[in-house]
Amino acid sequence: MVKVIKPVIAGLFLFLVLAPAAFAGEVSFDIRFFDKRIYYTEGGPIYVQATVTNNSPRAFRFKLADERIFSLDFDVRTVTNRAVDAADALVRKRSQNQQVFFREISVESGESFSFVEDIRAYADLSRSGSYVILARIYPDLYRQGGGPAAGSTGTTYMESNRLALNIQPPILPGPDGTVPVVDVETGAALVRERLPPDEVVAYTLTARQKEQWEKYFLYLDLDEMIKRDSYRRREWLANNEEGRRRMIDRYRAELQDRIVDGDISTIPKEFTIERTLYDSQEATVTVLEKFQVGDYTERKRYTYTLNRKDDIWNIVNYSVVNLGTE
Repeated sequence: MVKVIKPVIAGLFLFLVLAPAAFAGEVSFDIRFFDKRIYYTEGGPIYVQATVTNNSPRAFRFKLADERIFSLDFDVRTVTNRAVDAADALVRKRSQNQQVFFREISVESGESFSFVEDIRAYADLSRSGSYVILARIYPDLYRQGGGPAAGSTGTTYMESNRLALNIQPPILPGPDGTVPVVDVETGAALVRERLPPDEVVAYTLTARQKEQWEKYFLYLDLDEMIKRDSYRRREWLANNEEGRRRMIDRYRAELQDRIVDGDISTIPKEFTIERTLYDSQEATVTVLEKFQVGDYTERKRYTYTLNRKDDIWNIVNYSVVNLGTE
């Protein structure tokens, strides 16, 4: 069992090394990407999960600062072995004369302790390119310069494995001024294709099953979906372009959180397209969908309405009939 011993306050840069040499090779430190995806220079955080594993016969104890920059460090280098500058916030915090709050963590034999950190809090990754990342954990907290304290024995830190990181340049707006939708798995721009109505519905439902929201929204006409509700329709007509854009953003977020139209944002366990009818401008696709609810399966029949615009079919409405359970 991993135990938190107690919170402690220590003066910065005055710590003794408590990682005994007896643990060398028996306690490992590893890192991996927490939610691997395509990363951009102007993107969000780059989360890495750090894990301390104790393979020794005894408990391993180390100090974990509330401000993790006093327990952890990242060595980020380009492929030409040039060190990347530290993040400005990191430099400021470490250069201050301050007290460091920490907890003593005890990792029992055969167990692991993990936590997640954002690499951007440690390194300036504002330029696109390829990088190699190595992490260091300081069992007795970080000291300026990283060297051992006077008269101490043992190691001042443990090093992790290395990770390869690619940072892409920012996505540029298209000719119409809008930023293209990007597949977070591949980094490729998602483009709506001239799919028949039944394939559009299958694409949307499959994206929901995989929780790929950027694909799920690709063929949903949110303008028309918003206007299905009479109250929202009046609000839509009364708003200017900026107000309508805010309405779309809010509706998209509420769909993801299943606050509105939960019938279409619920994840189907499986689905079967039963019938497709369409003319040159309008189509209906009937789908039998099954949902796992506890120990039983719920069956529903959905009818999706699609409109054709610029030769692309988009979902604009839906209805649902409950068929009971099985």
